[in-house]
Amino acid sequence: MSTVDVIARARSRRGPSAAVLGMAMFIATEATLFAIMIGTYFYLRFKNLHWPPPGIPEPKVLVPLTLLALLVAASLPVQLAARAGREGRLRAARGFLTLALVMQAVYLAAAVHQYADDLKHFGPKDHAYGAIYYVLLGADHVHVGIGILFSTWLIAKLVRGLTLYRYNALQAIALYWHAVAVLTVIVTLTLISPAL
Repeated sequence: MSTVDVIARARSRRGPSAAVLGMAMFIATEATLFAIMIGTYFYLRFKNLHWPPPGIPEPKVLVPLTLLALLVAASLPVQLAARAGREGRLRAARGFLTLALVMQAVYLAAAVHQYADDLKHFGPKDHAYGAIYYVLLGADHVHVGIGILFSTWLIAKLVRGLTLYRYNALQAIALYWHAVAVLTVIVTLTLISPAL
């Protein structure tokens, strides 16, 4: 099937593809998971007299916000890749997706470095603050890592052309990345909230 046929078939469809609907359901379950973790964070925060506990430095603000800006900015090339895919511009879709992948990988590398640096000051077993801090931040990093694997897989597949399956994957993965960006905004603001 040619790229023109793939685009025509995708456009003739009523409503979103099963891939996009499946991704939306996955995102809904993950959003529920994060809502529970964030609720736990604030429950613990308001039940403790000192948050973070004495001896723990207040959360850094500049580095997390800079990294957050990078990850949120990566949503633009992801969206441009999805649009290019809808228009049948395969080379542009791969290029935008590769640019987004580089931005996301830089974000994850720097965020994991920051995570490891935080472990030098306190650990997840030290107190409730450490436990919820590392669980929430770690869960977010895992979701970014999964997205990087999705994008890497898709870029490799798009090298061989655009099929309906790959078209649907591109749209679903774009939706995933937008959701991860929103979740990361919420997680970051939650974790730096004691310093604001």
